[in-house]
Amino acid sequence: MDLYNSFINDTMKQLGTPKQKWAYSERDAWKDTGASELVMMKDAAFELGGSGKAAVNFTCVTDDHSLVSGDEILLYGPDLKEIKSDSTFARIAFLAVKEISKDEQEAFNTIQNMEFVKYHVFPEGYMNRVSPESHREQVRVSKQAIKKGISFKSVGADYIKQYHTNPNIQSVKLIFITDPSVDYKKLVETAKKSEEVTKTMNKILEGLPEDLDCASCSFKPVCDEVEGLKELHFGKEGMKKMGHK
Repeated sequence: MDLYNSFINDTMKQLGTPKQKWAYSERDAWKDTGASELVMMKDAAFELGGSGKAAVNFTCVTDDHSLVSGDEILLYGPDLKEIKSDSTFARIAFLAVKEISKDEQEAFNTIQNMEFVKYHVFPEGYMNRVSPESHREQVRVSKQAIKKGISFKSVGADYIKQYHTNPNIQSVKLIFITDPSVDYKKLVETAKKSEEVTKTMNKILEGLPEDLDCASCSFKPVCDEVEGLKELHFGKEGMKKMGHK
């Protein structure tokens, strides 16, 4: 499953060396309430992505374990205890998988199930709101959680713990970004391209005609840019007939 590998490589190249990096340990995980918690504005220390500031979220899946070699949490910018007011924010998850079925529909469903994990993580005092349409993730952090010592290390450990409830996920690279100098517009572009790949994959699985002329297909720009989508549609033998190795 190399459909998203270029996005992983490009993102890591863009971000460079993190400010902090932690190996995952389940014992570091922040308490998870198991359900959405309301943090009122009067009880909030700040909002990540608040006051109209940039906020980005996306997930990429790969079976290339060299890209996600182990569970880790990366931070670019100030940690939660260092933030004093509303901040820019991005949370990005790269997931290495044990195995994805060769059946295209099952593979698509597996990827979607992995993506849905982000809607089922509820760190105490850390109220997040995800908007798939705009690729935003906005978080309201409570004053009480700051006093208790919440950090991206502990929140990240909670996320990874929840990701590992999915048996197909072998390792997770979880990235938090609060550095205002990061090019968030470029991250949004990557998020959109990643979503386009998933949508194109879904469209192919719904049933495009095998004799479709690529030149007239609305998904051509995505297929041209992302290795593996044409093969998903035509199959290896079909690709050979088209003159592709």
